Amino acid sequence: MKTYEQLLKENRAWAEETFKKIDKKMSAVTIRSRDKVPDGVDENGMHVNHFPDQKDWWCNGFFGGLNWLLYHKTGNEEYRKTAERNEELMEETVAEKAFEIHHDVGFMWHLLSGANYRLTGNRASRARDFYMATTLMGRFVLCENSTGFIRAWNSKPDSPIVNWSIVDCLMNIPLLYWASEETKDDRYKRIAMAHADMAIRDHLRPDGSVVHIVEHDRVTGECVKTHGGQGYAEGSSWSRGCAWALYGFTLSYLHTKEVRYLDAAKQVANYFIANCCDDWLPRVDFRAPAEPVLYDATAGACAACGLLELAKVLPENEGGMYMNAAVNMLRAMGEKFCNFDPSNDHMLDFGTVRYPVDGDLKKAGVHISIIYGDFFYTEAVLKLLGDDFLIW
Repeated sequence: MKTYEQLLKENRAWAEETFKKIDKKMSAVTIRSRDKVPDGVDENGMHVNHFPDQKDWWCNGFFGGLNWLLYHKTGNEEYRKTAERNEELMEETVAEKAFEIHHDVGFMWHLLSGANYRLTGNRASRARDFYMATTLMGRFVLCENSTGFIRAWNSKPDSPIVNWSIVDCLMNIPLLYWASEETKDDRYKRIAMAHADMAIRDHLRPDGSVVHIVEHDRVTGECVKTHGGQGYAEGSSWSRGCAWALYGFTLSYLHTKEVRYLDAAKQVANYFIANCCDDWLPRVDFRAPAEPVLYDATAGACAACGLLELAKVLPENEGGMYMNAAVNMLRAMGEKFCNFDPSNDHMLDFGTVRYPVDGDLKKAGVHISIIYGDFFYTEAVLKLLGDDFLIW
């Protein structure tokens, strides 16, 4: 097996050429979509604006975050202007949607305000990111024996509180690690680690697959029921959930250096690789029926980011294995799923929101362009180029 450094060198030319295509496309898109907060595209391939109708949508930080990644790499002020405009639009969420803020504030704000502060020193952005870290910390449910979990989704008015955690939240807790690093206050980090430890116990299966949704006993914190969520069925294996866990556990290791998170990330990585190494194009659910063949490119892009970070911190041969898998995924998706035409706004196609359990492909968002696909694909290519900015 080739080492991480050997594979990095061998794939440098491909990564450089791919980033040129990304930059050419996005330098047009960033101006065209400056006053939008997009999630996907319309039938003409143009970004759909989520503002002002969906101010609390969990994907609202990805376009600004993508522009910060591009600004850090290129220094192009147009990317910075768009990222700052995205944050300006999002700021309304704090004032008008305070009671609707949820567990996805890491996705929404750490990629946006957090990146702004770390790249420019903007103190207002620091305050916004810190405020969101505090709201996320406030969602922690403390249970017996000092265990607990960060509660997902707000309950509906006049309804019982839903004591659910979801595997996605592993990607939000880097906001808490940052808050502790920034303020030297370990409360945020301790809650992040408590949630990550719960995820190892309740979301991670022995084979490396993951449970999307866990329902907890509010007093003991124990798992009382699991839910299939966006996968094929209860007990199946939603690929993007696996990607959240792969990258999320890796990020917890990078922020804490606790080996249990590294081991968990490797466990998921090995499972993910084994289930998509036939053609390196991840299916929506690794345990769904073979037909129809349904892909989720966003799962592959996110997983590739985690694999590349794993490759950096592991011994040469082991790191090379994860590096090789990430490169194969990115190359396969670049060939099959990417659209680099600057005249439209979609880049990584064949993303899927959830498995269409009712057969309605359109309602389930099957094989569409989703903004976080573009974000993670770009982030992964930048990692291949040696970019040292970890936006998380």
